Amino acid sequence: MGVSKEQVESALRSKLSPSHIEVIDTSGGCGASFQVEIVSEEFEGKRLLERHRMVNGALVEEMKDIHALSITKALTPDQWKIKQQESAASQPPSTTTAA
Repeated sequence: MGVSKEQVESALRSKLSPSHIEVIDTSGGCGASFQVEIVSEEFEGKRLLERHRMVNGALVEEMKDIHALSITKALTPDQWKIKQQESAASQPPSTTTAA
């Protein structure tokens, strides 16, 4: 039996109190593979490896049924803010034409 995207998200929310979270089921619906992007104050002062361990630790029960977990981002709120600003700055300005 697989794990749902909602179960993964709920476990991460309850244990890491993220300010942003995105969970994508990359297994085609069987709940065996997920991609996670998470922003949490809990990551302050932690190296990337420690952050990944925290995410895996928060999902200890779910990992029994998950075959693959890809943590694409594990950032602090300040790091997330900088990434968002960089992303916005790299976007070309939108142009509108008058009819």
